[in-house]
Amino acid sequence: MKTEDASGDSGPRLVGEEEVACPACHSKMKVTHYIYEVPNVGRVLITSGRCGSCGYRVSDVMLLDGKGRRHAEYTVQGPEDLDRIVVKSSSATVTIPELGLEMKPGPAAQGFITTIEGLLRRFMDVLDFLCRSGDVDEEKCRERRRALEEALAGRKKFRVVLDDPLSGSAIIEW
Repeated sequence: MKTEDASGDSGPRLVGEEEVACPACHSKMKVTHYIYEVPNVGRVLITSGRCGSCGYRVSDVMLLDGKGRRHAEYTVQGPEDLDRIVVKSSSATVTIPELGLEMKPGPAAQGFITTIEGLLRRFMDVLDFLCRSGDVDEEKCRERRRALEEALAGRKKFRVVLDDPLSGSAIIEW
């Protein structure tokens, strides 16, 4: 469902707003819901909110026109493939088998829209956190980091696999 503003541009349409208790500090926070028409994908529900007291954020993305389970794979062969759009709902599992990476849904899982490069950077952020915490062997950290850097530079061929039981996710080729 597209909406247009006075200038004729299409954009997200606000479909709901609510005040909820922040799960982190229990202050009131506003959560908004928008429907946006994504080219080549269809209608997407975007939910977002931020607590003004503690900064806690909530976000989710869900395809509204999906039906049944969705399994999507995309093979990255070079740097030009890193700009493909990834729509990941909170119910999706993302794996990159060649790099040994997996992002599973859970009670605090959030959806997002990013690129394959952005997805790799999210994994890099988690790796950096784990390596700083001392929970991962230092040599293993270096190996994983090198592999991720190769992938980010487009010098490593790999697959991005999305599996979503609620069909709220997609990999978009422009």
